[in-house]
Amino acid sequence: MMNLQIAKWGNSLAVRIPADYVRKIGIKEGDHLVAQVGADGALNLRLPAQWSRQAFAEELTRDANALPMGSSVMEQLRQEARY
Repeated sequence: MMNLQIAKWGNSLAVRIPADYVRKIGIKEGDHLVAQVGADGALNLRLPAQWSRQAFAEELTRDANALPMGSSVMEQLRQEARY
């Protein structure tokens, strides 16, 4: 956590982001950030979501392979059904 100072920039206010943070999140001059004010008054800055269909598919495949396969839910319901 770091305390940052707010400075005047024209008719607006600005917060200077330290170089360590800039390198860590990989932003550069001209990039856009999404700002959101939380219910507690917190100011949250984040990079816009960059959704990739391929990365999402790879994540789903990886997660599906990590899940243990159990018995079929339908088969279990048929076995426990009372007619």
